[in-house]
Amino acid sequence: MKARKPSSANATHAPPVDRSDPNRLPNRLPNRLRIIGGRWRSTRLQFPDVAAIRPTPDRVRETLFNWLQQSIVGARCLDLFAGSGALGLEALSRGASHAVFVDREPIMTRYLRDTLARLQCDTAQVLSADALDFLKQVFLKQPSASTSGGPFDVVFLDPPFALGSANNAATDLLSQLCQQLETPGWLNTNAWIYLECSAAVEPLALKYWPSNWRLHRSKQTGQVGYHLAQRTAATEA
Repeated sequence: MKARKPSSANATHAPPVDRSDPNRLPNRLPNRLRIIGGRWRSTRLQFPDVAAIRPTPDRVRETLFNWLQQSIVGARCLDLFAGSGALGLEALSRGASHAVFVDREPIMTRYLRDTLARLQCDTAQVLSADALDFLKQVFLKQPSASTSGGPFDVVFLDPPFALGSANNAATDLLSQLCQQLETPGWLNTNAWIYLECSAAVEPLALKYWPSNWRLHRSKQTGQVGYHLAQRTAATEA
């Protein structure tokens, strides 16, 4: 599951933290998520107690959606390694027309379905699947009334990774995901791809980085790097 940094929380309610530890994560209530913009703004959600689930921090999400701005309105979104659903839910809240959440943990997919029902959202689908296996299912690439395929306008790509480490297995997985996304049918011509990974990883140095993906924005918060790329039609076959 995702090795994500958690959202900030009110310090008066957060557990004590050793501030001398340079690798510490920001304070927050455990297993809590706050939607920060759009129609569900300030909605707080509680997700299952799964140790590896750490939602993208509030400040990182705010930056990401500032980068995307109006591109999110009306977009079809794919949230791979969905976990708490922080990114896909934020996108739906801000006007995305549809979102597909993919996670291999049944407890998380049940939570996501329950959350969408609570929010009275009928423009999303949740799938229990391994992200890479999902992308290899060619028959899902074209949308229909019964499938949850592409093409997508925005993809949130946040695979498992170790903080502060360019782990070979993690970078290999990221490379495979990028390669699979670029196969015909998953992405619209000018799709946006968000990548969250260890700060030690340089996206352009991945074993496979599509030649028609342009790195649009890139930042680092602590040991987490986050990047936004845009696809072009330059080498599209």
